[in-house]
Amino acid sequence: MKYHVPVLLNESIKGLSIKPEGIYVDLTFGGGGHSKLILKKLSKKGKLFSFDTDKDAIKNNPISQGNFELIQSNFKFFDNHLKSKGIDRVDGILADLGISSHQIDNSERGFSYKGDYLLDMRMSKEIKLSAEDVINDYEKSNLKKILFNYGDIKNSGSIVDKIINYRNEKRIKKNSDLIEILNQIFGKRVSFKFLSKFYQAIRIEVNDEINSLKEMLKKTVNQLNTKGRLVIISYHSIEDRIVKNFFRELKKRNKAFVLTKKPLTPSTEEIQLNRRSRSAKVRALEKK
Repeated sequence: MKYHVPVLLNESIKGLSIKPEGIYVDLTFGGGGHSKLILKKLSKKGKLFSFDTDKDAIKNNPISQGNFELIQSNFKFFDNHLKSKGIDRVDGILADLGISSHQIDNSERGFSYKGDYLLDMRMSKEIKLSAEDVINDYEKSNLKKILFNYGDIKNSGSIVDKIINYRNEKRIKKNSDLIEILNQIFGKRVSFKFLSKFYQAIRIEVNDEINSLKEMLKKTVNQLNTKGRLVIISYHSIEDRIVKNFFRELKKRNKAFVLTKKPLTPSTEEIQLNRRSRSAKVRALEKK
């Protein structure tokens, strides 16, 4: 099984408009698919810095080239790492905001609602907060807000009430426990669509994804050279809205050209080959 299948690979790398001797950043290394294609387009004088917060991705690194460096870090700190290496500006930055296929398929990581595993969902094992903590320890108002804001779950109040009733009797520790509770709440087998939204909401909270995304985006503009490119792949409306509004604000302030009037989306063929790509959107800009 592949570690990760890169989404919108050619479209996103094309958006970077790579200069062979340029300096580039891949903020989300995953299985290295995007990084490999960037390196193919670079000469030996070009340089690529890639980042990933997950130790599994660092261990799995299949690339060994002198002009490539892989750094374990949350992408919101990427500027500090570049500065420590004497890099003030780069020619392009790519971020693929999805979780990797490896993280989903490795049931022990707790990202999937399949199997009988501990509720975890941490993208890095250094993160102290887990999905179990969110489900069991958050107050009603916080849990309701997370499900509504991050999962677009409309009846979040009544669902949270019932979860609290269950957890008052016994701590909810495993995926199977949570699924059983949700099935009982709905009086039927809960849909995969609902489970995807529910797990997405908890995962976003565990990994502080929204704040990390906003912090990372703010730093990208200062790190880009004039005519440098920023390419972002997002997977759900919350992320895409943040990226779209960030791009719009830069355009309004005359700091960038937005290269994608409408986001690029996967072809029918790509979706057939990789169903996890179906919600992906690519947006790109060029700094003025």
